[in-house]
Amino acid sequence: MHALNKSRPLRRIVLASAATVSGTVLLLALKPHTAPPLVTAGTESPAASSGAAPGRTGQNRTATGDSVRTRWGPVRVRVTVRDGRLTDVTAVAYPTDNPRDQEINGYALPQLRREALAAQSARIDSVSGATYTSEGYRQSLQSALDSAGL
Repeated sequence: MHALNKSRPLRRIVLASAATVSGTVLLLALKPHTAPPLVTAGTESPAASSGAAPGRTGQNRTATGDSVRTRWGPVRVRVTVRDGRLTDVTAVAYPTDNPRDQEINGYALPQLRREALAAQSARIDSVSGATYTSEGYRQSLQSALDSAGL
Protein backbone atom coordinates (compact mmCIF):
# COMPACT_ATOMS: atom_id res chain seq x y z
CA MET A 1 0.00 0.00 0.00
CA HIS A 2 1.26 3.49 -0.85
CA ALA A 3 2.41 5.80 2.04
CA LEU A 4 0.10 8.60 0.91
CA ASN A 5 -2.98 6.40 0.66
CA LYS A 6 -6.15 8.48 0.36
CA SER A 7 -7.88 6.39 3.01
CA ARG A 8 -5.42 7.79 5.61
CA PRO A 9 -5.71 11.61 5.43
CA LEU A 10 -3.99 12.20 8.79
CA ARG A 11 -0.87 10.41 7.56
CA ARG A 12 -0.82 12.65 4.47
CA ILE A 13 -1.12 15.77 6.61
CA VAL A 14 1.69 14.69 8.94
CA LEU A 15 4.03 13.78 6.06
CA ALA A 16 3.29 17.00 4.16
CA SER A 17 3.86 19.08 7.31
CA ALA A 18 7.15 17.31 8.06
CA ALA A 19 8.34 17.87 4.50
CA THR A 20 7.41 21.56 4.66
CA VAL A 21 9.19 22.08 7.99
CA SER A 22 12.29 20.22 6.75
CA GLY A 23 12.43 22.30 3.58
CA THR A 24 12.03 25.55 5.50
CA VAL A 25 14.80 24.64 7.94
CA LEU A 26 17.14 23.77 5.08
CA LEU A 27 16.43 27.08 3.32
CA LEU A 28 16.98 29.11 6.49
CA ALA A 29 20.27 27.33 7.14
CA LEU A 30 21.79 28.60 3.90
CA LYS A 31 24.29 31.45 4.21
CA PRO A 32 23.57 33.93 1.40
CA HIS A 33 26.81 35.91 1.74
CA THR A 34 30.54 35.42 2.19
CA ALA A 35 32.94 37.41 4.30
CA PRO A 36 34.05 40.62 2.58
CA PRO A 37 37.60 40.57 1.20
CA LEU A 38 40.37 42.37 3.03
CA VAL A 39 41.45 45.46 1.09
CA THR A 40 44.59 47.39 1.96
CA ALA A 41 45.02 51.05 1.22
CA GLY A 42 47.65 51.56 -1.45
CA THR A 43 49.05 54.94 -0.40
CA GLU A 44 48.76 54.81 3.36
CA SER A 45 51.00 52.53 5.38
CA PRO A 46 49.55 50.91 8.51
CA ALA A 47 52.87 51.36 10.32
CA ALA A 48 53.31 52.46 13.90
CA SER A 49 53.29 56.22 14.13
CA SER A 50 55.07 56.87 17.44
CA GLY A 51 58.19 54.87 16.60
CA ALA A 52 58.60 53.37 20.07
CA ALA A 53 60.68 50.24 20.29
CA PRO A 54 58.70 47.14 21.34
CA GLY A 55 60.75 46.49 24.47
CA ARG A 56 60.51 49.97 25.98
CA THR A 57 58.15 50.62 28.84
CA GLY A 58 56.02 53.65 29.44
CA GLN A 59 55.68 54.64 25.79
CA ASN A 60 52.63 54.47 23.58
CA ARG A 61 52.67 52.96 20.12
CA THR A 62 49.85 53.47 17.69
CA ALA A 63 49.09 51.47 14.60
CA THR A 64 46.33 51.75 12.05
CA GLY A 65 44.82 48.62 10.57
CA ASP A 66 44.00 47.93 6.96
CA SER A 67 40.87 49.45 5.50
CA VAL A 68 38.32 46.66 5.15
CA ARG A 69 35.62 47.02 2.56
CA THR A 70 32.20 45.92 3.80
CA ARG A 71 28.84 45.85 2.11
CA TRP A 72 27.98 49.30 3.51
CA GLY A 73 31.40 50.96 3.31
CA PRO A 74 35.00 50.77 4.55
CA VAL A 75 35.94 50.15 8.18
CA ARG A 76 39.35 51.05 9.59
CA VAL A 77 40.64 50.88 13.17
CA ARG A 78 43.58 52.51 15.01
CA VAL A 79 45.00 51.01 18.21
CA THR A 80 47.22 52.36 20.96
CA VAL A 81 49.47 49.97 22.86
CA ARG A 82 51.34 50.73 26.08
CA ASP A 83 53.60 48.23 27.84
CA GLY A 84 52.29 45.38 25.67
CA ARG A 85 48.64 46.10 26.53
CA LEU A 86 45.92 47.46 24.31
CA THR A 87 44.94 50.80 25.85
CA ASP A 88 42.79 52.43 23.18
CA VAL A 89 40.88 51.46 20.04
CA THR A 90 39.44 54.06 17.68
CA ALA A 91 37.41 53.55 14.53
CA VAL A 92 38.90 56.03 12.05
CA ALA A 93 36.69 55.03 9.11
CA TYR A 94 33.23 53.50 9.11
CA PRO A 95 29.99 53.78 7.10
CA THR A 96 28.20 57.12 7.62
CA ASP A 97 26.42 57.57 4.29
CA ASN A 98 22.89 57.62 5.66
CA PRO A 99 21.05 58.07 8.97
CA ARG A 100 20.63 54.30 9.39
CA ASP A 101 24.42 53.77 9.12
CA GLN A 102 24.95 56.52 11.68
CA GLU A 103 22.40 54.98 14.04
CA ILE A 104 23.86 51.47 13.78
CA ASN A 105 27.46 52.60 14.18
CA GLY A 106 26.48 54.95 17.03
CA TYR A 107 25.70 51.97 19.22
CA ALA A 108 27.90 49.28 17.60
CA LEU A 109 31.30 51.00 17.64
CA PRO A 110 31.37 51.72 21.40
CA GLN A 111 30.39 48.10 22.11
CA LEU A 112 33.09 46.77 19.77
CA ARG A 113 35.65 49.09 21.41
CA ARG A 114 34.73 47.88 24.92
CA GLU A 115 34.94 44.25 23.85
CA ALA A 116 38.32 44.73 22.17
CA LEU A 117 39.78 46.43 25.25
CA ALA A 118 38.38 43.72 27.53
CA ALA A 119 39.58 40.86 25.31
CA GLN A 120 42.95 42.50 24.50
CA SER A 121 42.62 40.89 21.07
CA ALA A 122 40.49 40.81 17.93
CA ARG A 123 38.54 37.80 19.21
CA ILE A 124 35.35 39.73 19.90
CA ASP A 125 31.67 39.06 19.34
CA SER A 126 29.65 40.71 16.60
CA VAL A 127 27.10 43.33 17.55
CA SER A 128 23.56 42.32 16.68
CA GLY A 129 22.29 44.45 13.80
CA ALA A 130 25.81 45.49 12.79
CA THR A 131 27.17 42.25 11.39
CA TYR A 132 29.07 43.72 8.45
CA THR A 133 30.58 46.54 10.49
CA SER A 134 31.54 44.06 13.22
CA GLU A 135 33.34 41.80 10.74
CA GLY A 136 35.19 44.72 9.15
CA TYR A 137 36.09 46.08 12.60
CA ARG A 138 37.43 42.69 13.67
CA GLN A 139 39.58 42.31 10.53
CA SER A 140 40.98 45.85 10.72
CA LEU A 141 41.61 45.45 14.46
CA GLN A 142 43.61 42.27 13.84
CA SER A 143 45.63 44.06 11.17
CA ALA A 144 46.37 46.97 13.55
CA LEU A 145 47.34 44.57 16.36
CA ASP A 146 49.70 42.75 14.00
CA SER A 147 51.28 46.08 13.00
CA ALA A 148 51.67 47.07 16.67
CA GLY A 149 53.39 43.78 17.45
CA LEU A 150 50.69 42.22 19.63
